[in-house]
Amino acid sequence: MERRVKLKTINPHITCKICGGYFIDATTVTECLHTFCKSCLVKHLEEKKTCPACDNIIHQSHPLQYISFDRTMQDIVYKLVPKLQEGMRPYLLLNAAYFMCKTLADESRRERDFYKSRNMPCPKDITQNHEDDNEKVMEAHAESDFHRLDEQVNVCLECISNNFKNLQRRFIRCSSQATITHLKKLVAKKILNGIEKYREIDILCNEELLGKDHTLKFVYVTRWRFRDPPLRLQFRPRVEL
Repeated sequence: MERRVKLKTINPHITCKICGGYFIDATTVTECLHTFCKSCLVKHLEEKKTCPACDNIIHQSHPLQYISFDRTMQDIVYKLVPKLQEGMRPYLLLNAAYFMCKTLADESRRERDFYKSRNMPCPKDITQNHEDDNEKVMEAHAESDFHRLDEQVNVCLECISNNFKNLQRRFIRCSSQATITHLKKLVAKKILNGIEKYREIDILCNEELLGKDHTLKFVYVTRWRFRDPPLRLQFRPRVEL
């Protein structure tokens, strides 16, 4: 028998505790896994180093490095609140039984004003050419010791497919801010002889496919918190879903 659930019963799980509205650019603190709107959380972290929900210290000096865009949560919000993606953002009022709607145009304007006041380009305005330039800069950084002072993670990368060979060195140590995409590029360079072939590779943890934007810090906290190091990951040829 199909059971219907009212949206108001789910609201506490898909609304930002800072602004009271539904998540926009949902961003999760990797230390405690609490989620907020990206703009709300970044503004909060300008003055404090703690999570707005539980007051746990995120990081003493670089808290912004320990938050991550939560694509899954944002997709859930858009599915539950279709009007949100179409252009209207309902704001949940804590002391009223109704919703006040505000256009996403205003949300976008405030986001651009936020970046402009800090002399930073708004990510949504960056063209494809700029993205290509940024990728080249990131690759240049990757070839240097740019992240050697970051928190480090010990990783074991194992092959689980007969179509790929194992890495000659399975154990690596790298920045906790490295993403799954970085590991895919490493594997592609080592076993496929071409870093550009990284899209042909899947990386898993505990038999669960990992998202390309997940940082190793996020994976360790959410999939390996109560286990001994190293963080054990597996790779295989990409499987089309």
